Amino acid sequence: MQVDTTAGGRPPRELRRARLATATLFFANGCGLGSWLPHIPDVKIWHGLSDGVLGLALLAIAGGAVASLPVAGALTARYGSRRTSRAAALLFCAVLPLPLLAPEFALLLGAFALLGIGIGALDVSMNAHAVLVEERYRRPIMSSFHGLFSLGGLCGAALAGGAMTVGLPPAPHLATSAAVLGAAVLAAWPALLPTAPAPAGGPLFVVPRGRLAALGAVALVAFMAEGAMGDWSAIYLRMDLGAAPATAARGFAAFSLTMAIGRLSGDRLVARFGAAGIVVAGALIGVLTLGAALLAGHPAAAVLGFAGMGAGLANIAPIVFSAAGRLPDLAPGIGIAAVSTAGYCGFLAGPPLIGLVAEASGLPVALGLVAGTVGLLVMGAAALQRQAVRVPALAG
Repeated sequence: MQVDTTAGGRPPRELRRARLATATLFFANGCGLGSWLPHIPDVKIWHGLSDGVLGLALLAIAGGAVASLPVAGALTARYGSRRTSRAAALLFCAVLPLPLLAPEFALLLGAFALLGIGIGALDVSMNAHAVLVEERYRRPIMSSFHGLFSLGGLCGAALAGGAMTVGLPPAPHLATSAAVLGAAVLAAWPALLPTAPAPAGGPLFVVPRGRLAALGAVALVAFMAEGAMGDWSAIYLRMDLGAAPATAARGFAAFSLTMAIGRLSGDRLVARFGAAGIVVAGALIGVLTLGAALLAGHPAAAVLGFAGMGAGLANIAPIVFSAAGRLPDLAPGIGIAAVSTAGYCGFLAGPPLIGLVAEASGLPVALGLVAGTVGLLVMGAAALQRQAVRVPALAG
């Protein structure tokens, strides 16, 4: 079902339904995470954990996710992204309430690990299917999927806040959310595109080299910066600039909002200016806005700086996943698993490294290094430019 829609042609109904079904997976993933994250304090209180112990326990989520990425890539290659994404989405929904149901700490760690496995497996398989749908459209649509993930996160967080306001206990709220999202996944599954296993004899796991390594490096830097914004924006505003708690919360909110807006408009930008051009522009926007905000040293400027970083980073992940899923002689799931692993490593390692630099030189200096590192993405744009040549509609 190869269809050229680059000249404004309307895709067939089956392809539009496949796009909607894939978008449902992304939205469900984001909504589930957005529903879960506000309940982390409930887990802390229920088990009587200190901040340090909670932080170590949460590493089980990251460990489960990183461990699942290459396995999910292999399963996607062997069984196709349609079957794997359905299984991963249902697993994610099934394990979502478990941390709030664990009666003791050991079981909590196991629930965290299972949640991480569900997150990682769904991340790889749904992105692999999104690459297939994008190829059939023959024009960029990957950013819209990631935009719906961001919107799902905002909706999930809003619903969690509403549940807390009316006094709904955490476990019933999360179990209800998981059931609704699971039903949405089941309803969407028949509309996903049929997928065939990768040809026999192909690799089920690869060590990134060449172009794949370059894409992994881009993902590592982008995810590292994203993790830094999530963990340190409020601390910088409140502790270094003396902002009120409500103002401090606006830093990451501004980052998340501009990222969602940027992703929803990203497909048109990529089609017009090319993947490499968007990465270069995004890196420059992030560096200049955050750098200027750090020099200004004012809460309002900092919020604008974090918003600029969100806009700059918005489309880098979807661009990298799309490129990794199109590498020749490599199944989409394998390439996406490789760059996802690099990205998760950056997401995990970045915030602690920033803390070490901040301890030695101050948080403004540490965040300045983040801005400078994002500037290195300009060099990674060359790998994206070479990859885009294979798909004219993506070359801009």
